[in-house]
Amino acid sequence: MSTLVAELVRQGKAPDLTKPRWDQKTFEGRLKHFFTTTNPLNLFTSEQKLNECQKIVNDYVKHKNYPPNMTVDELWRAKHLYDSAFHPTTGEKMFVLGRMSSQVPCNMTITGGMLTFYRSTPAVIFWQWINQSYNAMVNFANQSGKSKETSQRLWFAYFCATSSAVTAALGLNAATKKLPPLAQRLVPFCAVAVANMINIPIIRWNELADGIELFGAEGNRIAKSKRVAPRAIPEVIVSRIFMAIPFMVSAPIVMERLVKTKFYQKRPWIAAPFQICFAGLMLTFATPIGCAFFPQQSQILVKKLEPEVRDAIFNLRNAPTVVYYNKGL
Repeated sequence: MSTLVAELVRQGKAPDLTKPRWDQKTFEGRLKHFFTTTNPLNLFTSEQKLNECQKIVNDYVKHKNYPPNMTVDELWRAKHLYDSAFHPTTGEKMFVLGRMSSQVPCNMTITGGMLTFYRSTPAVIFWQWINQSYNAMVNFANQSGKSKETSQRLWFAYFCATSSAVTAALGLNAATKKLPPLAQRLVPFCAVAVANMINIPIIRWNELADGIELFGAEGNRIAKSKRVAPRAIPEVIVSRIFMAIPFMVSAPIVMERLVKTKFYQKRPWIAAPFQICFAGLMLTFATPIGCAFFPQQSQILVKKLEPEVRDAIFNLRNAPTVVYYNKGL
């Protein structure tokens, strides 16, 4: 039976819900955290349950209030559900399709469509449009903080990402017509990589222009810095592209072998369901691994910030030498 929270509090070992359960300085700790928070089963949690978890976490963090019979495991379960649905900086509940726990069911369907119908021009346009529509929601929901973007800029980012993905896919399809079939099957991955490199910086342009919020060790807001955005955004791009590699690269290799078998030639209809299920399997592991590449709550030495921000921080009482920021996912 799990230990009661009250018992640990009496022992001076109260769980710290301002941080994830596992050490985020290690890859293993980040991996455990994201395996928990990106679990697609979290999507089935009711709104009422999520609101209860939010209340439990907020009451505990702000007032150290908790139900007397609550166990440590129950407390952390509430924290994990809270982290899966609420933004870590703003505390706002994210749109369900913008949560990282939606990556597996949504991307396995979208990827299956892209990999199956990669030769049809209308299908390429349709699936790249669907993919970038979904990515735009995820990128917007998981940026570093509250957005001040205008609807015009968001539509501009959406148009740029969608058009770049479609253009890349159609251009690469044309360029690889005379190449081996395997090269043609890799076109969707290349298009997705190009779109990520365009979509994410544009969606998060306000962070490049205005800066990202900096926090002290206790979570208090200290300043904003433009210098951390060029560090945070490329890390997100690398993570997102990695998430796509296991299934968008391995699936074409497997399919290229499968199509030559008699089993497939008698049942060509299995292409779509096979690739969707294969993508789901790969994404179950690729999503938390990709998220764990870099710490979500990153840190930077104050002396590396732009002069005016650095000087403002050093002028504070008990000025920190290290500050923290949410790089986004």
